[in-house]
Amino acid sequence: MTTKPIYIIDGARTPFLKAKGKPGPFMASDLATQAGRALLNRLPFAPTDLDEVILGAASPSADEVNIGRVVALRLGAGQHVPGWTVMRNCASGMQALDSAIANMEAGRANLVLAGGVDALSRAPLLFSETMVHWLANFYAAKTSGQKAAVLARFKLANLAPVIGIMKGLTDPNVGLIMGQTAENLAWRFGISREQQDEFAVRSHQRLTRAQEQGVLDGNGTGGHAEVVPVFDDRGHLYALDDGVRRDSSMQGLAKLKPFFDKKYGTVTAGNSSQVTDGAAWLVLATEEGVKRHGLAPVGRIVDSQWAGLDPTQMGLGPVHASTPILARHGLGLNDLDAWEINEAFAAQVLGCLAAWKDPGYSEEHLGLDKPLGELDTEKLNIDGGAIALGHPVGASGARIVLHTLNVLRRTGGKRGIATICIGGGQGGAMLVEAL
Repeated sequence: MTTKPIYIIDGARTPFLKAKGKPGPFMASDLATQAGRALLNRLPFAPTDLDEVILGAASPSADEVNIGRVVALRLGAGQHVPGWTVMRNCASGMQALDSAIANMEAGRANLVLAGGVDALSRAPLLFSETMVHWLANFYAAKTSGQKAAVLARFKLANLAPVIGIMKGLTDPNVGLIMGQTAENLAWRFGISREQQDEFAVRSHQRLTRAQEQGVLDGNGTGGHAEVVPVFDDRGHLYALDDGVRRDSSMQGLAKLKPFFDKKYGTVTAGNSSQVTDGAAWLVLATEEGVKRHGLAPVGRIVDSQWAGLDPTQMGLGPVHASTPILARHGLGLNDLDAWEINEAFAAQVLGCLAAWKDPGYSEEHLGLDKPLGELDTEKLNIDGGAIALGHPVGASGARIVLHTLNVLRRTGGKRGIATICIGGGQGGAMLVEAL
């Protein structure tokens, strides 16, 4: 629970752009810079007034390692404003917010730009270890004869690339790619392929409705557009999340084969989140920061929680992180007006809902005398989620906090929780309140 009020002043994100088998039109720093510039331009202070810039990124490129500093300078924050980068896998953007809160509570900052970004379409293709050793031997060869001998040992198989994003999405401790952990939850709670596909169709339908109604453009939130358009270096406009399938149907999804467990599995590309590029920012301020700059807060972050659990069950992280927040504030699942559970996989979100209802899981893993019950899905991800709009890993944690607040403001709700599962067996959650 925060020890002093932490206000959300405003927030914005780029459209989330689906990876299409090749590098996308934007570097991660391009996305973060364009979203940050649009956000700061509508606020009554200069970028140089910021106390710090914190950016979460799970997969920054080699020339943008401290991408938080790179973007801070490009936004015009000036040399004196610290810019830094945090990484907590899928919750990197949420970690940036939590790191800002810690510094604000410690009195080190009063006005912070915090968020997350990733351009996963630009995740690298790597040389195999065999190829690296071959190159090392070739460069170490001194004479023409030695080089010829090394060349003679070359095999075309050496050139088979290692796909960086697949390595990054595989847990090194348990040896499972994230989709396999979703299969574990589907098996544990008896979640069928049909249930997962139904959830995926609903995600696409809800995002389609949100786009058609213009709610991501600021309708119902006082003109504060959540999604700001971005332009590439050729002047092409990207205005909407482009992964949504408006014609998504049970019949179409049924044609897809399981991706992670090809023989017995139920998790497909269609009921999983999409590989995507995107950035999201929020401006946070203390009471002192609000007064100093004449700001008008739209919400506040009331509480946050991190949790650890079995990496093979990592998708249940939202249950472990959200439940302590509910307990601290004396809340039930449906006492909240909005929930955002990041849709890494349909099986993962459905697994969370099942765990909250399960007496055995509640007692053994959550320390509860009785289960919390059934979450009203009309309060959950009402504008769709990562299955429809994508999961740029570093950005998603910030996006769901921002969107939870925007849903509350649009619907007249008061309190909501944004929560996310984290590769490696963790969960993160934030309780937000609309003002």
